[in-house]
Amino acid sequence: MALIIQAQSAISTAPVSINRRYVYLISAIAALGGVLFGFDLVIISGTVPFFTQYFELDEFQTGWAVGCINLGAAIGALLAGRLSDSLGRKRLLMGCAMLFALTGAGTGWAGSFPSFIAFRMLSGVAVGAAALVCPMYVAEMSPAPMRGRMVSFYQLSIVIGILLAYLSNYLLLNTGANNWRWMFSSQSVPSLLFFVGLFFVAESPRWLIGKQRNQEAEAVLNRIGGRLYANEEAAQIKASFAQETALAAARTSVSDLFRKELWPIVFIGVVVAVFSQAVGQNSLFSYAPELFSQAGMAQDSAFLQSIIIGVINLIFTFVAIGTIDKAGRKKLLQYGSALLCLDALALAGAFYWQLPGAWVLAFVLAFIAIYSATLGPVTWVALSEIFPNRIRGNAMALATLALWITNFFTTASFPIMKEYLGLPTTFGIHAVLCFIYFLFVRARIPETKGKSLEEIERELTRLG
Repeated sequence: MALIIQAQSAISTAPVSINRRYVYLISAIAALGGVLFGFDLVIISGTVPFFTQYFELDEFQTGWAVGCINLGAAIGALLAGRLSDSLGRKRLLMGCAMLFALTGAGTGWAGSFPSFIAFRMLSGVAVGAAALVCPMYVAEMSPAPMRGRMVSFYQLSIVIGILLAYLSNYLLLNTGANNWRWMFSSQSVPSLLFFVGLFFVAESPRWLIGKQRNQEAEAVLNRIGGRLYANEEAAQIKASFAQETALAAARTSVSDLFRKELWPIVFIGVVVAVFSQAVGQNSLFSYAPELFSQAGMAQDSAFLQSIIIGVINLIFTFVAIGTIDKAGRKKLLQYGSALLCLDALALAGAFYWQLPGAWVLAFVLAFIAIYSATLGPVTWVALSEIFPNRIRGNAMALATLALWITNFFTTASFPIMKEYLGLPTTFGIHAVLCFIYFLFVRARIPETKGKSLEEIERELTRLG
């Protein structure tokens, strides 16, 4: 049933009838891309002890196997913007869905380590592309009164994907010698659901209008909000394209990011992106069962504790959603980095003094809770706010690239650090990184809550 939502537009202030059921359907199907994002990144956590034994890998090869997906994701993010403009949002997402399905099975049943790496990196390409296109598609399809909620729903779906990956690993643990192959292959099931679901949604009306397919765009908008809504939204989208054409000559290039007056802002964004991945959460998400096993827990118990990590991650993401507009971005980043520093020190101490597994579990869950309520979701909000309009696209691309590369190095280096430095020193290093980030947030990042982009730009430029 279509419900009445008061929608505001530049042409009319009359209420329009928004088909919320269809908007929710669109968002739910697009959210499967987020589920696959989280699922694909974390599913490897339960497979590490099995494929490393099968391929007879050392610590360097293990780190490469776990981290290489992030290099694929960086490539996917770089390609996705241009491909989504040429192929369309829906068609590219269908390609991502098929790539998720093929690479899940391909990784699981790889006969050699090089083919395992190749499929894993191709899976990363799908991750990087979906991470960029899914929220963009949801934002372009959702009416303004529902847009924030729908995009937040996509972010939540990533956390659900992480939880489902842990659950899948636990359920498939005792399926025999090929258990790790079935763990990877399980990714193909939601991938095919995503592919089929995309047949039931339309292409983005903004992309259609950009390709001069105005009648198709108006039909989509009409289904979302009726004829009045369709007329008003189509007029605004056409006007925005006309304005973009007029301003094309004034657009910035990548080199403009390094201009003296803009670089301080870009630098802050890159640092925020880098430290969001360097503080230690990747070690916990990607190697949780191994950490719990090293703390003395039985294998079944270690995999069950990983599910608890996913549940905590989900619960505390809701905490972030509820507090970010009240507490503010800077405060959450500052408190989060400080608490993560203390928790990383506690983990270092737990492994140094070989405390019982219950203590390790408590400190790991506390770390995930703090990260999920602060740095994890706040990072993306901060990045979306600190870059001025004229450089946002290029600056976000640079920050995202830095994020994926950092994710690769932190994930790939963990087994090496664990072997050669030991877990106490490894988590001690994470504590130092958290403290450095705390100092940086305190000194360089202003509060962006409630400020216009122009105010933020002036303040950041002055701080630079």
